[in-house]
Amino acid sequence: MLTQRHSPHWLRRSARWPGVLMLAVLALSSPPVLAAGAGELDLTYSLSGFTAVMLFLVAYGLVMAEEQLHMRKSKPVLVAAGLIWMLIGWIYVQEGLSDAAEHAFSETLLEYTELLLFLLVAMTYVNAMEERRVFDKLRAWMVETGFSYRSLFWITGVLAFWISTVANNLTTAMLMCAVVLKVAEGDKRFINLACVNIVVASNAGGAFSPFGDITTLMVWQAKLVEFQEFFELLGPSLVNYLLPALVMSCFIKNRKPGVLEEVVWLKRGARRIVFLFLLTVVIAVLCHTVLNLPPALGMMMGLGFLQFFGYYLRRSLPRSLARKRTRYSQRGDWRKLEALGSVVPFDVFTRIARSEWDTLLFFYGVVMAVGGLGFMGYLALLSESLYAGWDPTWANVVLGMVSAVVDNIPVMFAVISMEPDMSMGNWLLITLTAGVGGSLLSVGSAAGVALMGQARGIYTFAGHMRWAPVIALGYFASVAMHLWLNAESFNVFH
Repeated sequence: MLTQRHSPHWLRRSARWPGVLMLAVLALSSPPVLAAGAGELDLTYSLSGFTAVMLFLVAYGLVMAEEQLHMRKSKPVLVAAGLIWMLIGWIYVQEGLSDAAEHAFSETLLEYTELLLFLLVAMTYVNAMEERRVFDKLRAWMVETGFSYRSLFWITGVLAFWISTVANNLTTAMLMCAVVLKVAEGDKRFINLACVNIVVASNAGGAFSPFGDITTLMVWQAKLVEFQEFFELLGPSLVNYLLPALVMSCFIKNRKPGVLEEVVWLKRGARRIVFLFLLTVVIAVLCHTVLNLPPALGMMMGLGFLQFFGYYLRRSLPRSLARKRTRYSQRGDWRKLEALGSVVPFDVFTRIARSEWDTLLFFYGVVMAVGGLGFMGYLALLSESLYAGWDPTWANVVLGMVSAVVDNIPVMFAVISMEPDMSMGNWLLITLTAGVGGSLLSVGSAAGVALMGQARGIYTFAGHMRWAPVIALGYFASVAMHLWLNAESFNVFH
């Protein structure tokens, strides 16, 4: 070990660093406790492992305090992810296993890259539909129809539940949130409550569909649960959504949004962009279910469709404007004629630039940090401890609650990798709990994290936490419903 007198200047200066950074430096020289085989080291009981866990906890603590600190949530997790993998790299270089660490990092980065591309295209389409005034038109329609806040609460929740069975729960939540932000603009209390409802609904809807959530896809691809068996979770998923929604709806003042004063027209190409988005979602699902390829392939292909359509809109804009000016002049429709003066060409890359990059960078930090902890052995240790010492039913319930803090993808991956001897009923149970457990906290699911960025300052971690007891009631009620409705499946082993 380097002494302070012979150490380089940066290491001598780091001796004065307090807390986490000091422990991180000390951990660089901490040897692994034992070899785990296959070129991997078990670092769960080493000082470097303890330091990595503490870095992760500190980073998540700063994320949870985002509202008080007014600091973007991506900052702490980006730093934590970098330090965790630097600890891993240092230990593996010392042991002559640098290739294993590099391969593990590359695999984790690949998982994030697929997620990034999927999210980026989804956000681009949502931004494009917003720019084409699709959500403004929907807001105007809802207000003109006379929907009250309570009706809006139920409409967005029900739509989020059913759409997420086909589309990604993140995309579904973003669409519904955009509607709520437009309709209830300025009413922060209702928007926060509606966002909580949308997160719960979208997570619950994706839990009983093979391609409604990444965790269900993982279980389906591993052939642990057959396609039709997932639908046995429909009843529990409905309970998980409806019970909290019924309680929360009692706290909504039954009043209507303010009347819109402006006439809303869809911009040129709006309906076709909606169609292209639906087509993109279908292609992404088919890529995964039929071709066994990552959904990001279909999403990026859909981005190509949007770019081609944007090219068409730009090239045909002068001809379209001339035609409309003639038509509106003949009709004497001066309001529409005046609106043509503000028409600008559609630019796909402007829509990409407006994506919520803080959310995307936050995902990088979370995926990489959790992947590093998993490579150190902590996720396998957690799964082994639970399934070896507990009944699988209770272990699955607890892991579902853990997924509210730790991303449900690595949790489910760890469980599948362990291959515990469980009945089909228990595999369905972990699918349910990992899918809906993320609703307990706003940072527990992709939908919640995305909505924190989309409704920044309105839908917050603390705002979601106020309803955590009600959401937890729905969580345990859905587990009880599954144990009752599907009791026979706990006697079936694959």
